[in-house]
Amino acid sequence: MAVNSPNKVADASQGFELKAASFTLPIIRLVDSDIDAVAVRLGAKVEQAPDFFHNTPVVIDLSGFPSDAGTVGLPLLVGLLRGYGMIPFGVRGGNQEQNAAAEALELAILRDSYVRAGKSAAKANPHESDAGTELDAEPLQPRSAGISKGEPPTRRASTGSMVVARPVRSGQRVYAAGGDLSIVAAVSSGAELMADGNIHVYGPLRGRALAGMSGNLEARIFCQDLQAELVSIAGHYRVSENIPAEMRGFPVQIFLDQKILRIEKL
Repeated sequence: MAVNSPNKVADASQGFELKAASFTLPIIRLVDSDIDAVAVRLGAKVEQAPDFFHNTPVVIDLSGFPSDAGTVGLPLLVGLLRGYGMIPFGVRGGNQEQNAAAEALELAILRDSYVRAGKSAAKANPHESDAGTELDAEPLQPRSAGISKGEPPTRRASTGSMVVARPVRSGQRVYAAGGDLSIVAAVSSGAELMADGNIHVYGPLRGRALAGMSGNLEARIFCQDLQAELVSIAGHYRVSENIPAEMRGFPVQIFLDQKILRIEKL
C-alpha cells in the first residue's frame, strides 16, 4: 500500500488558494410581478448594447418585489435573463419562500454577510422603476474582504454627472445614470464605462464605452487615446475590429450621424 510522504502532502496542499475577493456584478432589482412588462423594458435595454450584456453574470434583487406576489415570476425572470444571454448568479433581499425557489433554480443566496459598497438598493431609479426593474452595476463584497487603496470600488451615480479621478481597472464598471461620465485617468482593457449622457476619457481608453444608455442619440464619446474594445452610442456600436486603424491611438470624438456611428479625430 502506497503511503504519501509528508513532502507530497505538503505539495498537494498548494494545489489551490482560498481567498476573499470583491467582484462588481450588475443588479436587476425586481419591483413588479408583471413579467411581461419587465420583458419589454429589459429587451429595450439589451437592444441598446447586446454585446455588453452577453455572458454577463447578474444578481436579482428581490427587496422591492411585492411581498404578496410569491415566487411565480422568478423562474420566468431567470429564463428571460438567460434568453438574453445573461447568466443569473444569485438573489438577495428575498423572503424564505423566494430563497427556496432560488435554490431550486441553482442560484446563490446572498445573505447578510454580503454588503454593497455603494448606496442602498432601496432607492430605485425613478426612470426605471415604472418598468418593473432597475438595472444597476455595483460591487458585492464580503465584509472581511477589504478593497485596497489601489483598487477603488466601482461607482454609480444615481442622477447627474460623475467624475472619476482614478484608473478604471479590468473588470470594473462605472455607470453615470442620468448624466455625463468623465474619467480623468486611464481605462484598462476589460473595464466598462456606461453613461446616459456623454463619456469623456482624459487618458487611454482600452475597455468598453457605452454612452446614451437611455437612448440619447445626441450623446458622444470623447477620448484622448482611442484603443477601445467596444464603443457604443444609444445601442449603435463598433467593436475593435471595426474601428479604423488610422483612428486608433489618437484623440477622437464618437457620435451618431443619421444613426450611423462616426469616429472623427479631434
